[in-house]
Amino acid sequence: QVQLVESGGGLVQAGDSLRLTCAASGRTFSSYTMGWFRQAPGKEREFVAFIRWGGGGTYYADSVKGRFTISRDNAKNAVYLQMNSLKPEDTANYYCAASNGWSPTMVHSYDYWGQGAQVTVSS
Repeated sequence: QVQLVESGGGLVQAGDSLRLTCAASGRTFSSYTMGWFRQAPGKEREFVAFIRWGGGGTYYADSVKGRFTISRDNAKNAVYLQMNSLKPEDTANYYCAASNGWSPTMVHSYDYWGQGAQVTVSS
C-alpha cells in the first residue's frame, strides 16, 4: 500500500517556475515507477512525466519536454516535478501516482494516486 500527498502548487505568472513535491508512505516506494499527470477542467487526465523505480529512466510528454524535470529521492520517499517556463496552458490539477504496470504513460497503469495540487498560470 502506498499513500501519496502532493504539495507545492499555487498561482504564478507565465514564465515563472514551481516545484511540486509528492510525499509517499509505504516501505515499497522505491520499487514503483512514479508518474505525474494533470487534469484541466473539462478535459481528460493526461500524462506529464514518469521516472523508473531506480531513477535512471525518465520520460516526458512532448508538451513539457525541456521545461519540466522529474526526479525522486528514494531515501526520503519523495518524487518531484520541477516546472520551468510555465505557460497558461499548464494550468491544471497535478496528480502524483505510483505504478507497477507496463505502460507508465497510461492512467490505467497506476495503482495509487494522490489528491492533486492545483497549479494556475496567469498570462
